[in-house]
Amino acid sequence: MVVDLPAFCDLHVHFREPGQTWKETIRTGSLAAARGGYTLVCAMPNLDPVPDTLEHLAIEQAAIDRDAVIGVLPYAAITRERKGMELVDFRALKGHCVAFSDDGSGVQSREMMRKAMEAAAREGVILAAHCEDNSLPGEDPRSEWGPIERDLELCAETGCRYHVCHISFRKSLSLIREAKAAGINVTCETAPHYLTLCLDDIEDHGRFKMNPPIRTAEDREALIEGLLDGTIDAIATDHAPHSAEEKSKGFAGSANGIVGLETAFPVLYTRLVKTGRVPLERIVEALATNPRRIFGLPEAPGDRVTIDLDTPFVIDSARFASMGHSTPFDGWEVYGKVLKTVKDGKIVYNG
Repeated sequence: MVVDLPAFCDLHVHFREPGQTWKETIRTGSLAAARGGYTLVCAMPNLDPVPDTLEHLAIEQAAIDRDAVIGVLPYAAITRERKGMELVDFRALKGHCVAFSDDGSGVQSREMMRKAMEAAAREGVILAAHCEDNSLPGEDPRSEWGPIERDLELCAETGCRYHVCHISFRKSLSLIREAKAAGINVTCETAPHYLTLCLDDIEDHGRFKMNPPIRTAEDREALIEGLLDGTIDAIATDHAPHSAEEKSKGFAGSANGIVGLETAFPVLYTRLVKTGRVPLERIVEALATNPRRIFGLPEAPGDRVTIDLDTPFVIDSARFASMGHSTPFDGWEVYGKVLKTVKDGKIVYNG
Protein backbone atom coordinates (compact mmCIF):
# COMPACT_ATOMS: atom_id res chain seq x y z
CA MET A 1 0.00 0.00 0.00
CA VAL A 2 1.24 3.46 -0.92
CA VAL A 3 0.08 6.27 1.38
CA ASP A 4 0.12 10.05 1.16
CA LEU A 5 0.89 11.69 4.52
CA PRO A 6 1.67 15.14 5.89
CA ALA A 7 5.39 15.80 5.48
CA PHE A 8 7.46 15.53 8.64
CA CYS A 9 8.90 18.27 10.85
CA ASP A 10 11.99 17.63 13.01
CA LEU A 11 12.52 19.89 16.01
CA HIS A 12 16.09 18.69 16.60
CA VAL A 13 18.83 18.34 13.99
CA HIS A 14 22.51 19.24 13.79
CA PHE A 15 23.59 20.47 10.35
CA ARG A 16 27.11 21.53 11.44
CA GLU A 17 27.29 24.66 9.28
CA PRO A 18 29.00 27.01 9.98
CA GLY A 19 32.09 25.60 11.58
CA GLN A 20 32.11 21.83 11.07
CA THR A 21 31.36 21.29 7.41
CA TRP A 22 33.49 18.15 7.25
CA LYS A 23 30.63 16.50 9.18
CA GLU A 24 27.59 17.94 7.34
CA THR A 25 26.40 21.03 5.48
CA ILE A 26 23.06 22.76 5.16
CA ARG A 27 22.89 21.35 1.63
CA THR A 28 23.59 17.71 2.50
CA GLY A 29 21.56 17.79 5.70
CA SER A 30 18.52 19.21 3.97
CA LEU A 31 18.84 16.67 1.14
CA ALA A 32 18.90 13.90 3.76
CA ALA A 33 15.82 15.40 5.37
CA ALA A 34 13.94 15.49 2.07
CA ARG A 35 14.86 11.83 1.47
CA GLY A 36 13.40 11.01 4.87
CA GLY A 37 10.09 12.77 4.20
CA TYR A 38 10.88 16.00 6.08
CA THR A 39 10.11 19.47 4.74
CA LEU A 40 10.92 21.47 7.88
CA VAL A 41 13.70 21.02 10.44
CA CYS A 42 15.03 23.08 13.35
CA ALA A 43 18.82 23.31 13.47
CA MET A 44 20.61 23.30 16.82
CA PRO A 45 23.19 25.97 17.74
CA ASN A 46 26.33 23.95 18.54
CA LEU A 47 28.11 25.71 15.67
CA ASP A 48 31.17 27.89 15.17
CA PRO A 49 30.44 30.71 15.59
CA VAL A 50 27.64 29.96 18.03
CA PRO A 51 24.43 31.76 16.94
CA ASP A 52 24.34 33.92 20.07
CA THR A 53 24.22 37.33 18.32
CA LEU A 54 22.43 38.66 15.26
CA GLU A 55 25.76 38.77 13.42
CA HIS A 56 26.48 35.10 14.11
CA LEU A 57 22.92 34.02 13.37
CA ALA A 58 23.13 35.81 10.01
CA ILE A 59 26.05 33.59 8.96
CA GLU A 60 23.98 30.46 9.43
CA GLN A 61 20.92 32.06 7.83
CA ALA A 62 22.93 32.98 4.73
CA ALA A 63 23.91 29.33 4.26
CA ILE A 64 20.29 28.27 4.75
CA ASP A 65 19.05 30.80 2.21
CA ARG A 66 21.69 29.71 -0.29
CA ASP A 67 21.68 25.93 0.06
CA ALA A 68 18.64 24.45 1.84
CA VAL A 69 16.25 22.38 -0.27
CA ILE A 70 13.63 22.32 2.51
CA GLY A 71 12.71 24.67 5.35
CA VAL A 72 15.48 25.03 7.94
CA LEU A 73 14.84 27.14 11.04
CA PRO A 74 17.83 28.00 13.25
CA TYR A 75 17.90 27.91 17.02
CA ALA A 76 19.71 30.66 18.88
CA ALA A 77 21.75 29.85 21.97
CA ILE A 78 20.44 30.48 25.49
CA THR A 79 23.84 31.63 26.76
CA ARG A 80 26.86 33.25 25.14
CA GLU A 81 28.97 30.60 23.39
CA ARG A 82 26.71 28.00 25.06
CA LYS A 83 28.91 28.27 28.17
CA GLY A 84 26.11 28.84 30.67
CA MET A 85 27.58 32.04 32.07
CA GLU A 86 25.83 34.98 30.36
CA LEU A 87 22.41 35.18 28.72
CA VAL A 88 22.02 36.15 25.08
CA ASP A 89 19.79 39.08 24.11
CA PHE A 90 16.47 37.25 23.77
CA ARG A 91 14.64 40.34 22.55
CA ALA A 92 17.10 41.03 19.74
CA LEU A 93 17.24 37.43 18.55
CA LYS A 94 13.67 36.23 18.92
CA GLY A 95 12.49 37.33 15.48
CA HIS A 96 15.32 35.46 13.79
CA CYS A 97 15.18 31.99 15.37
CA VAL A 98 12.64 29.27 16.08
CA ALA A 99 13.55 28.91 19.78
CA PHE A 100 16.50 29.06 22.18
CA SER A 101 18.71 26.14 23.22
CA ASP A 102 22.22 25.37 24.43
CA ASP A 103 21.81 21.84 23.05
CA GLY A 104 24.90 19.72 23.40
CA SER A 105 25.34 21.41 26.77
CA GLY A 106 22.98 21.66 29.69
CA VAL A 107 22.64 24.95 31.59
CA GLN A 108 24.28 23.77 34.81
CA SER A 109 23.40 26.66 37.13
CA ARG A 110 19.91 26.77 38.63
CA GLU A 111 20.14 30.55 38.95
CA MET A 112 21.21 30.97 35.32
CA MET A 113 18.33 28.78 34.16
CA ARG A 114 15.95 30.81 36.30
CA LYS A 115 17.16 34.01 34.65
CA ALA A 116 16.83 32.40 31.22
CA MET A 117 13.27 31.29 31.93
CA GLU A 118 12.31 34.70 33.27
CA ALA A 119 13.68 36.34 30.13
CA ALA A 120 12.03 33.76 27.88
CA ALA A 121 8.69 34.26 29.60
CA ARG A 122 8.94 38.04 29.18
CA GLU A 123 9.71 37.69 25.48
CA GLY A 124 7.26 34.88 24.79
CA VAL A 125 9.85 32.45 23.40
CA ILE A 126 10.51 28.73 23.84
CA LEU A 127 13.46 27.29 25.76
CA ALA A 128 14.46 23.84 24.47
CA ALA A 129 16.61 22.20 27.11
CA HIS A 130 19.37 19.62 26.83
CA CYS A 131 19.02 18.17 30.33
CA GLU A 132 22.32 16.75 31.55
CA ASP A 133 24.08 17.18 34.88
CA ASN A 134 27.77 17.28 34.02
CA SER A 135 28.74 16.26 37.56
CA LEU A 136 27.24 12.80 36.99
CA PRO A 137 28.07 10.08 34.44
CA GLY A 138 25.66 9.92 31.52
CA GLU A 139 24.60 6.41 32.51
CA ASP A 140 23.25 7.69 35.83
CA PRO A 141 19.49 8.27 35.50
CA ARG A 142 19.71 11.38 37.69
CA SER A 143 22.03 13.02 35.15
CA GLU A 144 18.92 13.47 32.98
CA TRP A 145 15.94 13.60 35.32
CA GLY A 146 17.66 15.79 37.91
CA PRO A 147 17.89 18.83 35.59
CA ILE A 148 14.38 18.12 34.30
CA GLU A 149 13.04 18.15 37.87
CA ARG A 150 14.86 21.43 38.55
CA ASP A 151 13.63 23.03 35.33
CA LEU A 152 10.02 21.99 35.88
CA GLU A 153 10.08 23.72 39.27
CA LEU A 154 11.47 26.86 37.63
CA CYS A 155 8.97 26.60 34.80
CA ALA A 156 6.11 26.52 37.31
CA GLU A 157 7.50 29.64 39.00
CA THR A 158 8.24 31.65 35.85
CA GLY A 159 5.55 30.55 33.39
CA CYS A 160 8.22 29.91 30.76
CA ARG A 161 7.35 27.85 27.69
CA TYR A 162 9.67 24.87 28.20
CA HIS A 163 10.54 22.00 25.84
CA VAL A 164 12.62 19.00 26.94
CA CYS A 165 14.92 17.52 24.30
CA HIS A 166 15.60 13.82 23.70
CA ILE A 167 14.21 12.22 26.88
CA SER A 168 15.44 8.67 27.40
CA PHE A 169 14.60 7.64 31.01
CA ARG A 170 11.25 6.50 32.40
CA LYS A 171 11.75 8.78 35.42
CA SER A 172 12.06 11.77 33.09
CA LEU A 173 8.80 10.77 31.47
CA SER A 174 7.04 10.45 34.83
CA LEU A 175 8.15 13.93 35.90
CA ILE A 176 6.89 15.46 32.66
CA ARG A 177 3.60 13.56 32.88
CA GLU A 178 3.03 14.89 36.40
CA ALA A 179 3.99 18.42 35.36
CA LYS A 180 1.54 18.38 32.47
CA ALA A 181 -1.21 17.19 34.79
CA ALA A 182 -0.39 20.13 37.08
CA GLY A 183 -0.77 22.59 34.20
CA ILE A 184 2.91 23.40 33.71
CA ASN A 185 3.70 24.66 30.21
CA VAL A 186 6.00 21.82 29.13
CA THR A 187 6.39 19.67 26.03
CA CYS A 188 8.94 17.00 25.21
CA GLU A 189 10.46 14.87 22.50
CA THR A 190 12.18 11.53 22.27
CA ALA A 191 14.07 9.95 19.38
CA PRO A 192 13.52 6.84 17.24
CA HIS A 193 16.52 5.07 18.78
CA TYR A 194 15.15 5.37 22.32
CA LEU A 195 11.83 3.90 21.16
CA THR A 196 13.33 0.96 19.29
CA LEU A 197 16.64 0.00 20.95
CA CYS A 198 17.82 -0.93 24.43
CA LEU A 199 21.08 -1.82 26.18
CA ASP A 200 20.91 -5.38 24.88
CA ASP A 201 21.31 -4.09 21.31
CA ILE A 202 24.53 -2.14 21.85
CA GLU A 203 27.72 -3.28 20.14
CA ASP A 204 31.27 -2.01 20.62
CA HIS A 205 31.02 0.38 17.69
CA GLY A 206 30.70 4.12 17.30
CA ARG A 207 27.40 3.79 15.49
CA PHE A 208 25.75 2.91 18.82
CA LYS A 209 27.12 5.94 20.68
CA MET A 210 24.98 9.03 21.25
CA ASN A 211 24.07 11.41 24.05
CA PRO A 212 21.91 10.58 25.91
CA PRO A 213 22.89 6.93 25.54
CA ILE A 214 20.58 4.01 24.83
CA ARG A 215 18.81 2.92 28.02
CA THR A 216 17.20 -0.26 29.40
CA ALA A 217 14.33 -2.23 27.90
CA GLU A 218 12.17 -0.92 30.75
CA ASP A 219 12.96 2.66 29.74
CA ARG A 220 12.16 1.89 26.11
CA GLU A 221 8.80 0.37 27.04
CA ALA A 222 7.95 3.35 29.25
CA LEU A 223 8.73 5.72 26.38
CA ILE A 224 6.43 3.77 24.06
CA GLU A 225 3.68 4.12 26.66
CA GLY A 226 4.45 7.83 26.91
CA LEU A 227 4.09 8.14 23.16
CA LEU A 228 0.75 6.35 23.27
CA ASP A 229 -0.71 8.41 26.12
CA GLY A 230 0.45 11.74 24.70
CA THR A 231 3.03 12.60 27.34
CA ILE A 232 5.61 12.57 24.56
CA ASP A 233 4.58 15.25 22.10
CA ALA A 234 7.08 14.75 19.30
CA ILE A 235 9.61 12.36 17.86
CA ALA A 236 12.79 14.18 16.82
CA THR A 237 15.79 12.50 15.25
CA ASP A 238 18.66 14.37 16.96
CA HIS A 239 20.39 13.88 13.58
CA ALA A 240 24.05 14.40 14.55
CA PRO A 241 26.52 13.49 11.79
CA HIS A 242 30.25 13.00 12.27
CA SER A 243 33.08 11.99 9.97
CA ALA A 244 33.90 8.31 9.51
CA GLU A 245 37.14 8.80 11.45
CA GLU A 246 35.32 10.33 14.43
CA LYS A 247 32.99 7.31 14.60
CA SER A 248 35.63 4.61 14.00
CA LYS A 249 37.18 4.43 17.48
CA GLY A 250 34.90 1.89 19.10
CA PHE A 251 32.08 2.67 21.47
CA ALA A 252 34.23 4.34 24.14
CA GLY A 253 36.41 6.44 21.85
CA SER A 254 33.95 7.63 19.21
CA ALA A 255 32.15 10.96 19.13
CA ASN A 256 28.57 11.13 20.40
CA GLY A 257 25.90 11.25 17.73
CA ILE A 258 24.19 9.29 14.97
CA VAL A 259 22.33 10.25 11.82
CA GLY A 260 18.59 9.75 11.73
CA LEU A 261 16.69 11.73 9.12
CA GLU A 262 16.79 9.01 6.44
CA THR A 263 15.84 6.15 8.78
CA ALA A 264 13.30 7.60 11.22
CA PHE A 265 10.03 6.70 9.56
CA PRO A 266 11.00 3.21 8.30
CA VAL A 267 12.43 2.20 11.68
CA LEU A 268 9.43 3.49 13.61
CA TYR A 269 6.95 1.98 11.17
CA THR A 270 8.67 -1.42 11.14
CA ARG A 271 9.30 -1.73 14.88
CA LEU A 272 6.21 -0.01 16.29
CA VAL A 273 3.41 0.08 13.70
CA LYS A 274 3.81 -3.24 11.90
CA THR A 275 4.13 -5.00 15.26
CA GLY A 276 0.88 -3.46 16.47
CA ARG A 277 2.47 -1.45 19.27
CA VAL A 278 1.60 2.05 18.04
CA PRO A 279 -1.01 3.17 15.48
CA LEU A 280 0.30 4.78 12.31
CA GLU A 281 -1.78 7.86 13.11
CA ARG A 282 0.13 8.40 16.37
CA ILE A 283 3.50 8.15 14.60
CA VAL A 284 2.35 10.70 12.01
CA GLU A 285 1.17 13.04 14.77
CA ALA A 286 4.53 12.82 16.53
CA LEU A 287 6.56 13.28 13.34
CA ALA A 288 4.44 15.77 11.43
CA THR A 289 1.57 17.62 13.05
CA ASN A 290 2.56 17.88 16.72
CA PRO A 291 6.04 19.37 16.16
CA ARG A 292 4.54 22.23 14.19
CA ARG A 293 1.74 22.71 16.71
CA ILE A 294 3.83 22.79 19.87
CA PHE A 295 6.36 25.24 18.38
CA GLY A 296 3.64 27.43 16.89
CA LEU A 297 4.77 26.81 13.32
CA PRO A 298 2.28 27.31 10.48
CA GLU A 299 0.49 24.36 8.99
CA ALA A 300 1.73 23.37 5.55
CA PRO A 301 -1.02 21.66 3.55
CA GLY A 302 1.20 21.71 0.45
CA ASP A 303 3.89 19.63 2.19
CA ARG A 304 3.31 15.91 1.64
CA VAL A 305 5.25 12.65 1.66
CA THR A 306 4.42 9.52 -0.35
CA ILE A 307 5.46 6.25 1.31
CA ASP A 308 5.42 2.59 0.27
CA LEU A 309 4.39 0.62 3.35
CA ASP A 310 4.56 -2.86 1.83
CA THR A 311 7.87 -3.33 0.03
CA PRO A 312 10.79 -4.28 2.30
CA PHE A 313 14.20 -2.72 1.80
CA VAL A 314 17.54 -2.80 3.59
CA ILE A 315 18.98 0.33 5.19
CA ASP A 316 22.34 1.00 3.53
CA SER A 317 24.19 3.91 5.11
CA ALA A 318 26.60 4.07 2.17
CA ARG A 319 23.72 5.41 0.09
CA PHE A 320 22.71 8.20 2.48
CA ALA A 321 22.47 11.77 1.23
CA SER A 322 23.89 12.87 4.57
CA MET A 323 27.65 13.15 4.90
CA GLY A 324 27.26 11.16 8.11
CA HIS A 325 26.86 7.39 7.77
CA SER A 326 26.86 6.27 11.39
CA THR A 327 23.57 4.60 12.32
CA PRO A 328 22.72 1.65 14.56
CA PHE A 329 20.11 0.66 11.97
CA ASP A 330 22.55 -0.08 9.14
CA GLY A 331 21.65 -3.40 7.52
CA TRP A 332 18.15 -3.58 9.01
CA GLU A 333 15.37 -4.82 6.75
CA VAL A 334 12.54 -2.33 7.11
CA TYR A 335 9.28 -1.16 5.58
CA GLY A 336 8.09 2.37 4.89
CA LYS A 337 10.24 3.62 2.03
CA VAL A 338 9.83 7.29 1.16
CA LEU A 339 9.02 7.58 -2.55
CA LYS A 340 8.43 11.30 -2.88
CA THR A 341 8.57 14.44 -0.75
CA VAL A 342 6.74 17.61 -1.75
CA LYS A 343 7.22 21.07 -0.21
CA ASP A 344 4.85 23.91 -1.11
CA GLY A 345 3.62 21.82 -4.03
CA LYS A 346 7.16 21.34 -5.39
CA ILE A 347 8.92 17.96 -5.46
CA VAL A 348 12.08 18.14 -3.33
CA TYR A 349 12.79 14.39 -3.38
CA ASN A 350 11.69 11.78 -5.90
CA GLY A 351 12.95 8.29 -5.21
